[in-house]
Amino acid sequence: MAIQFHHATLDNGLTIIAETDTSAHSAAAGFFVRAGARDEPSSLMGVSHFLEHMMFKGTPTRSAEALNQDFDALGARNNAYTTSEMTCFYASVLPEKLADVTDVLADMLRPALRDEDFNLERGVILEEIAMYEDNPFWVLYERAMEEHYAEHPLAHRVLGTKQTISEMGVESMRDYFRTRYSADNTVVAFAGDLDFDRVVDQVRALCAGWERTDAARDSARPSFADHDVTIRDERVGRAYYLLAAEGPSISDPRRYAAGVLSVILGGADTGRLHWALIEPGIADEAEAAHEGRDGTGDMYVYASCEPSRLDQVRETIDREIVSLRDALTEDDLVRVRSKLATGVTLSGERPGGRMQRIGRRWTYLRDHLPLEEELAMINAVSLDDLRSLLDSFGFRPCTRAGLVPA
Repeated sequence: MAIQFHHATLDNGLTIIAETDTSAHSAAAGFFVRAGARDEPSSLMGVSHFLEHMMFKGTPTRSAEALNQDFDALGARNNAYTTSEMTCFYASVLPEKLADVTDVLADMLRPALRDEDFNLERGVILEEIAMYEDNPFWVLYERAMEEHYAEHPLAHRVLGTKQTISEMGVESMRDYFRTRYSADNTVVAFAGDLDFDRVVDQVRALCAGWERTDAARDSARPSFADHDVTIRDERVGRAYYLLAAEGPSISDPRRYAAGVLSVILGGADTGRLHWALIEPGIADEAEAAHEGRDGTGDMYVYASCEPSRLDQVRETIDREIVSLRDALTEDDLVRVRSKLATGVTLSGERPGGRMQRIGRRWTYLRDHLPLEEELAMINAVSLDDLRSLLDSFGFRPCTRAGLVPA
């Protein structure tokens, strides 16, 4: 039987979706909450990620140890993550264990949020922030996004800052949880060998009591301007450079062209930046990427090099971007379309990848796009689409950020 898509909505607004495949040897479940760093008040920056940690500290019916033991006993491959725009809790198991792991996931989505756990986990979060402060790319990226998005909440740091985490109170977290972790702000996604009617009945029994809050997000497009920022840090011995500019949003069909263009410009081992910077020994890293967001998107170029070569790296990147429109060829398009199609297909071969794909898409767009149709949209990207994209966005205005030795 071919893969089939299913969709149901409970009376409280909770959405359940699935791609069923009776030939699959596993099944996956994920709870996607439309709550991330951009949804936080500035004073509570980092609360979404903090909450992700607190979910593993136990519920009114399960201790933290019991949660871990239950996942282990089921042989689950489980984890969670927080981004600027969503938080996800997920697990992959053998099909016969799906009902049990769904029960554990649904329970952990209603955590105890005990004072003592909150105070202990605060220290873990502060240690994580300190760890990322030793990562040059992360330091540069966060500072660049603060400059790029200015007063817009997409400037918020996912981990928060030492100040916001230190000053955060558990009652503020509980209020944020009640508002954002509501039924109508959550999508439950499944994929693999499963009976959809059965999982809907189970999720209804587990989650029918979850409240609806009509949680909202301002998805208006931010305004952008040129920025130039330099960070000097005595802990680094190399130079790091990031250029950030607006790109298509997650709902913009041009995002497929943006994905193709970023690989042509900065794909590993084959992009134009590789041949212009890495092969000649000017830089040791050079890449480009596109990330679609809710209401906007980002186009990135990143490179690292010897400090004495930073100006040369910046000039080379500018030159490659300016010349890109006229340098595009059909060979570029064929090569990159094949690479992207392979990546999308590989990520969707297993139920865990399919669950992530449909869950993230529904959380953003409230619709479903079969893998085959997405591949067709990638393959339909033309040279005219790429040139039109450059005409519309063109990496201007942009934020240029550098991290260099003090």
